[in-house]
Amino acid sequence: MYLLEINRMNVYHGEVHTLKDISLHINEGELVSIVGSNGSGKSTTINAISGIIEIRSGEIKFLDRRIDHHELHEISRMGIIQIPEGRRLFPSMTVLENLEMGAYSPRVIQIKKQSLEETFKLFPRLEERRHQLANTLSGGEQQMLAIGRGLMARPKLLMLDEPSLGLAPILVKEIFDAISHINKNGTTILLVEQDVHISLSMSHRGYVLENGQIVMEGNGLELLQNPQIKEAYLGM
Repeated sequence: MYLLEINRMNVYHGEVHTLKDISLHINEGELVSIVGSNGSGKSTTINAISGIIEIRSGEIKFLDRRIDHHELHEISRMGIIQIPEGRRLFPSMTVLENLEMGAYSPRVIQIKKQSLEETFKLFPRLEERRHQLANTLSGGEQQMLAIGRGLMARPKLLMLDEPSLGLAPILVKEIFDAISHINKNGTTILLVEQDVHISLSMSHRGYVLENGQIVMEGNGLELLQNPQIKEAYLGM
C-alpha cells in the first residue's frame, strides 16, 4: 500500500485542461520531487492533493482511502500538510504564535511542547527570535518558520512548494539541508521545486511535468543523468 496514490487525475481551470491523466505514488518515508518549468502544473498537483482545488476526474488516495472529495481541513487533519509558495505566515503574530498555530488539531495538540522543542532544535534561529514578529524576519527565517509551523502539525506527508523561492544561495542550502534532515528522521516529503538539480539530487524518486503531463519518472540521481533533463533544465 502506498502512502499517497494518484490515478489518472484531471484538473481544469475553467475550460483549460491543466493536469492531464496524472498518475503518481509516494511510499512511506520517501522524498519525492515534482520538477518542471513554470506553468507545467507542479503547484496545481499539490494544491489538488491538499484539497485547495477540485479535480474533474480520477482519484487521490491517502493510506488507501480516497480523499479527493474531502474538505481542506479534513485532509490536513489526516496528516497531509502543505508549506505553500510564498510562506503565508501570520505577519503580525510572533514566531512562537505562528508555530503554535500549526498544532491546532486534536491529533497533535497534546504533544505541542515536544513538537516545539524539536522545531527549535532543527531551527535554532527561530528559538532566538521566538518573540519577534514574523514580518520582521528575513526571507530565510520566514521560510524556516513556515516549515516549522508545518512540522508542528506532525505531518504524515509534508508537501513543500518552491521552498527556495527568493532566497540567497547560502540560505537555500540551509533550507534544503533541513528538508533532508526532516526526511531522514522519518517524515515523507513531496517537494515541488524549480531548481531541478538540487531537488533531484536529494530525492529518492522524481516526476517530470511538462504541459500538465508526466513525461518522465524514475530515481532522482538517474533522472539527473538523463540527456533530456540535462538539456532542458540544466543547460548542459
